[in-house]
Amino acid sequence: MPAILRTPDDLLARVPDFPFKPKYRKYDGLRLAHIDEGKGPPVVFIHGEPTWSFLWRKVIPPVRDAGFRCIAPDLPGFGRSDKPIDIEWYSYDRHTESVATLFSELKLRDATVVVHDWGGPIGLRLAVEQPDRIGRMVVLDTALFTGHQKMTDAWLAFRELAQRSEDLPVSFLIRAGCKVPLAPAVIAAYERPFPNPASKAGARAFPLILPTSPQMAGAATGQRVLEKLSSDPRPKLIIWGEGDPILPLESGWRFARAIGADVDHVIRGVGHYLQEDAGAQIGRMISGWLKRNTPAKR
Repeated sequence: MPAILRTPDDLLARVPDFPFKPKYRKYDGLRLAHIDEGKGPPVVFIHGEPTWSFLWRKVIPPVRDAGFRCIAPDLPGFGRSDKPIDIEWYSYDRHTESVATLFSELKLRDATVVVHDWGGPIGLRLAVEQPDRIGRMVVLDTALFTGHQKMTDAWLAFRELAQRSEDLPVSFLIRAGCKVPLAPAVIAAYERPFPNPASKAGARAFPLILPTSPQMAGAATGQRVLEKLSSDPRPKLIIWGEGDPILPLESGWRFARAIGADVDHVIRGVGHYLQEDAGAQIGRMISGWLKRNTPAKR
């Protein structure tokens, strides 16, 4: 059992525009959190680095109000979920398994996954490994990492920062990934899950476990998922931020083509965290697409 830190509930009890009540479940000795709003066909929103389900607060209402059940987990080490303080605990396999158990426990079938950042390698892998559970994919500024991909200078600088800093500057990362200035209360909502440096092990781990060579752990899995998706017929919606410094639009087009799709929407004037810059707009795009691509219940 790893040593864990649990963010005090009161720190995250009052964050702006996030009225959704958390639900909790157990995984590998941890208490993991998720939100579950609305009724209808399930849509699962998977966040990445260093965010939590709060990232989806502007995207979810248009999707929920269009008649869909919106589920957004906090990955281990993030948000309201427990945080193992040993950086070695975190792995691609563990994160994927943690989300797989959510699908299993909630008995989800023919769901839509909406993925961003590290949520992409996790959610798209599940789409390949458990195709009966996932019927559609919505992809926002993410990739599959095979060890062959070229990383940007901005990402390499971020990885170096994660390696040498035990107290990862979360607010700096969020601000750098947005084009629209964020209110202090929003910045605080991203910082509050991490009350001390030890709680940031999961956030520090993500850039370190990303395979930058084909020999690294996870690279072969990423390659396998990429190859499977290249000919996968399931509907895919791809939305990209025009001003993403971490995963530029050019890489978005390459990734879309690699999985047999196109970039359907380029959002102007937004950065990597396009949910902050244009969340309601993205929510409307997703809800409209879901209405056209989700079979009606018989």
